[in-house]
Amino acid sequence: MAGTDRERRMMNEGPAIVLVEPQLGENIGMVARAMANFGLGELRLVSPRDGWPSEKARAAASKADHVIDGVAVFETLREAIADLNYVVATTARERDGFKPVLGPVEAGRKLRAFFAAGQKTGILFGRERFGLYNEEIGLADEIVTFPVNPAFASLNIAQAALLMSYEWMKSGLEAETDTAFRGPDMPPAPKEALHGLLDHLEAALSARGYFRPATKKPRMVDNLRAVLSRPGFSEAEIKVLRGVVASLDYFSPGEPRGSVYPQRKAKADMKARAGKGEGSGAGGDA
Repeated sequence: MAGTDRERRMMNEGPAIVLVEPQLGENIGMVARAMANFGLGELRLVSPRDGWPSEKARAAASKADHVIDGVAVFETLREAIADLNYVVATTARERDGFKPVLGPVEAGRKLRAFFAAGQKTGILFGRERFGLYNEEIGLADEIVTFPVNPAFASLNIAQAALLMSYEWMKSGLEAETDTAFRGPDMPPAPKEALHGLLDHLEAALSARGYFRPATKKPRMVDNLRAVLSRPGFSEAEIKVLRGVVASLDYFSPGEPRGSVYPQRKAKADMKARAGKGEGSGAGGDA
């Protein structure tokens, strides 16, 4: 989904993302991209299998270069989290031990609270094949697990990182239903405007012989009005619809331009009668 705006301030804060022994550079790059999408900027790697730096990671990051350029590499997980005050570990499997288990929403809120208090935080993600060892989870303060299909619970690390990055971003919104932008304010149109549209449409359809047989016209009109009055159109939408109806009439195939448009037809008939000397003030005896 395209939407990058280079003129806006780059958000770059929040918990460190820690990948333990990641295997594929492509996955590291996709994690970096997910982080950048949701305002995270600190990526730490513990003994990446193929070493670092990685051109495959940079390519997969899709221009999240600030994350790739800032990557820090550590030999052990203990070293990677040594300066952090609060750490959560992600896992899809139930583990033995006494660690509290959080869902992603609650974990995002707790990470935000520690961040607001000036504490350094981190989120651990394990290997692509089997995640984190129990002793590695033991280094974390709490466990995070996702509400996934228990029969197919394994997530790619980039997917898991994206979910947690999203919850981090959401936890900082004034309301969790906020969006980056909103649609226009379009209050419902007054009934006068809606009735004008319906009258216009009925006249146009009558001119084209839509209401057949004539005995069914009242019921057909009722149905048409019921359908079109249900959505609660705005005035702008009604203008669009009236323009559509007018265009259909004005450019009817096989007819002179505008000849079947009711108002125009009435005016044309009046002009024709005037030309034949019908009406007051024309063609009378001297």
